[in-house]
Amino acid sequence: MNGELAARLQRETAGEVLFDAASRGRYATDASIYQIVPRGVFVPRTEDDVATALAIARETGTPVLPRGAGTSQCGQTTGDALVIDFTKHLRQVHAVDVDGMTAEVDGGLVLDHLNAQLKRHGLWYPVDVSTSAQATLGGMAGNNSCGSRSIAYGNMVHNVRGIDAWLADGRRLHFGPVDRLSGDAVAIADFVRGLADTHRAEIEAHWPQVLRRVAGYNLDIFHPRSERPYTGDGSVNLAHLLVGSEGTLAVTRRLHLQLARLPKHKVLGVVNYTRFHAAMDSAQHIVTLGPSAVELVDRTMIELARANPAFRPVIETALIGQPEAILLVEFSGDDGAVLLKQLAALVTLMGDLGLPGSVVEMPYEAAQKALWEVRKAGLNIMMSLKGDGKPVSFIEDCAVPLVHLAEYTDALTEVFARHGSRGTWYAHASVGTLHVRPILDMRRDGAVKMRAIAEEAAALVRKFKGAYSGEHGDGLCRGEWIRWQFGPKLDEAFRAIKQHLDPAGLLNPGKIVDPPKMDDAALFRFPPSYRTIPLTPVFDWSAWDVQNDPVTERTTAPGTGGDTTGGLAKAVEMCNNNGHCRKFDAGTMCPSYRVTRDEQHLTRGRANTLRLALSGQIEGGVTSDAVAEALDLCVGCKGCRRDCPTGVDMAKMKLEVAAQRARTHGVPMKDRLVARLPEIARWGRRLPWLFNLRDVVPGAAALSERWLGLSAKRSLPRFRADDFEAAAPTLKLASRDEVLAAAKHGKGVVLFVDTFNGAFETENAVDAVRVLQAGGYAVHVARQADGRSPCCGRTLLAAGLADEAKVRARALLDTFAPFVDAGIVIVGLEPSCLLSLRDEFLVMGLGPAAQRQADRALLLEEFLALEHRAGRFAPTLKAATQPIRVHGHCHQKAFGAMPPVLEVLKLIPGADVQAIESSCCGMAGAFGYEAVHHEVSMQMAESALLPAVRAAPEAIIVADGTSCRHQIADGAQRQALHVARVLAQHLA
Repeated sequence: MNGELAARLQRETAGEVLFDAASRGRYATDASIYQIVPRGVFVPRTEDDVATALAIARETGTPVLPRGAGTSQCGQTTGDALVIDFTKHLRQVHAVDVDGMTAEVDGGLVLDHLNAQLKRHGLWYPVDVSTSAQATLGGMAGNNSCGSRSIAYGNMVHNVRGIDAWLADGRRLHFGPVDRLSGDAVAIADFVRGLADTHRAEIEAHWPQVLRRVAGYNLDIFHPRSERPYTGDGSVNLAHLLVGSEGTLAVTRRLHLQLARLPKHKVLGVVNYTRFHAAMDSAQHIVTLGPSAVELVDRTMIELARANPAFRPVIETALIGQPEAILLVEFSGDDGAVLLKQLAALVTLMGDLGLPGSVVEMPYEAAQKALWEVRKAGLNIMMSLKGDGKPVSFIEDCAVPLVHLAEYTDALTEVFARHGSRGTWYAHASVGTLHVRPILDMRRDGAVKMRAIAEEAAALVRKFKGAYSGEHGDGLCRGEWIRWQFGPKLDEAFRAIKQHLDPAGLLNPGKIVDPPKMDDAALFRFPPSYRTIPLTPVFDWSAWDVQNDPVTERTTAPGTGGDTTGGLAKAVEMCNNNGHCRKFDAGTMCPSYRVTRDEQHLTRGRANTLRLALSGQIEGGVTSDAVAEALDLCVGCKGCRRDCPTGVDMAKMKLEVAAQRARTHGVPMKDRLVARLPEIARWGRRLPWLFNLRDVVPGAAALSERWLGLSAKRSLPRFRADDFEAAAPTLKLASRDEVLAAAKHGKGVVLFVDTFNGAFETENAVDAVRVLQAGGYAVHVARQADGRSPCCGRTLLAAGLADEAKVRARALLDTFAPFVDAGIVIVGLEPSCLLSLRDEFLVMGLGPAAQRQADRALLLEEFLALEHRAGRFAPTLKAATQPIRVHGHCHQKAFGAMPPVLEVLKLIPGADVQAIESSCCGMAGAFGYEAVHHEVSMQMAESALLPAVRAAPEAIIVADGTSCRHQIADGAQRQALHVARVLAQHLA
């Protein structure tokens, strides 16, 4: 049947048909604990494709699962069905009525992308979920999403004016205000009204009286019982029946949204609590001040944020001492003076509550925005706990009245302790919805504990008259509790609604109506039977081979549970599928996904592919073609290392896979040539005219593309006789003894001249020497015992020749050891080479010497910035005559090494220095030279970098990466300079 389905979709639509095992596996999970392999995946290009796919599914009896970003917490977007991914093509804004404050959009449109377009009109869509950079409007409607500011703006259901949708039988209807409906929609409204009237007493008795209630179907639209009515004027909107229905009643085509005016001003007060109970108890008092948000961050999240290099400096600005919890209290509006008075009232209130001096005031937007980004990453931060025990989502959305919040959290904490666990807490204190996740090991006894904790939590929710499902929907983990929440009569009414709109049960079956048990192990991503295949890793992954103790919070190593990969599997499993990597406007990751928008090329998609391969769910394991295809467009940018809150380092994982694949399949000639570049460079300096013929002789470039796969559209680096080795005698370099003597006075450095800057761009290394010498430093360039320049072996690593790379690494360690032991800094020029000493060298089994060297290895600008701050580097520089625009190498960004670049360039008097906001340049070593990757490489560059370079024709363009400079030269016909050259040009 699946073959027929795939064939018809391929034949009758223009969409992408993905029925291979790897693609289906990538769509088998969302951000929940569940995994159900779909029958296939369909990516429509047009609305007609969707209509045709629904018709084919109906004719073949195939269930259908509409899917957005796949960020659901409860398993709503996993199922035994045809998954239709709306996010790649169906993501347009069709209309915006500025005066009426409405918008018509596709369901596949991402919230942040909508708000970026609305901002110029002074408008926004105010259901600001934490996954706003990934979440689609269709998915948000399916879940009835809420967001941090629901206390001010309401939930998704309060901000949807209409929905255009397909029913399972192919009818296309508009769902909106019942007094304006026509055709078949009128009959649906009459049917639902009849059910509501029949069950009015049940609605009165069982409907939770809290704002956050998203379970079941919104049958109460005819008799509202929630804290906030669905419409302010008392009218009834049939679209609200579909909101929160999780794709079980209809498939959204377009959404008609109610917008809001952007507040002109915001202020933030961060209240620090030494006791968690006090934070919960004070929420009921804080909301009386009229805040637009009151968000919780607990101690676990604080400490994990501190451990993340991207979040540490931000979270620490909000803390007073060592708090057990903090509340982010925001006030927003058009009058800044009024907001400052509200902030002052918060300070006074906390004093009245016995907590004077507990508020960090943030009246300025930049600090507020940075802190909100940390809060928005809360789930991912929580999931960065290493080991098999993870915070598990199943009771995280229970909502209780604020007056009971402290009592509820205390009682639930005791429940966790009884079951040998502890909870992580964050989210919406303003509305009594706290995302609490007990830490459980689903590979062992997690399912048993999950059932017991859920039952006790449910009893507490009933005791405090709350809602069991408060924000993230029902899905697989809370579906069975719908009947418990609403009673059997209303549960049957929900079944009747499903039967009326989808009589064949084709739309996302098993959700809301007839759901499975939440602890059905057959549905888990990591069931007790989960095992990884035997594999001996090439690199050391022991840092991930740990086990969490949920009560003592201690971590031990190694873990157990069938993992034979030495921590590699656990490193891969750090991906929680939340989709934080699905972003386009900030950070670096994931540059290839930004171009293709394919799940396969997403960090999450690659991690899922590796997880499936390591657990034997993809034939051939990590050396399979499926894994190779998923990693093919990974440019090793390390953006995920920094941008991913759980620290999934796909670049390092790709090196492991390359080494494993090289052992199994060998290394192609093209990759071997690139790997041998350091040796080739030694011959190239002797006969440069011969080695440069490829770009001189007509037709030679085309032959290199045919024989070696090197794009004829690319120029190659030019070999030269006047390389650094030839220039060195003229530079007055210090001997070994001289630099050791100078180091005693803090004025000795060792320059690491890599292959790229030594053989091809000699000026960079020469100017680096000049700049250092101008600062009074004795500069030594180390040589290996055989007279060669030391090499980091990066080209070998990229080719999968890990054993040879380790030999190179040990030789480099030996070369630098005497200087490292003397406390001398190793200064490098090429980010990918120098930073290998601080990254890959630490997992290559090189012993403690690797860490000692890493501690002394700095990029030129890092060293100069540190020395300048210490008062030891203060050269006389000429004033700038041109603005300076800086493109950061991906590895510089990943290791937080960009600020020093800007810092040292600003030493130039009058310099106008600005960083170019860009992702990867797209060159990435050999990647951009390859014919098969040239188009993607250029698309990466054109997404931000090259337009920014062209927009600044008068500026000096700075790029420390060899590949980055080459990309700029090829794509914008501009010469980019290393920071060393810019500083040297400005030496007085």
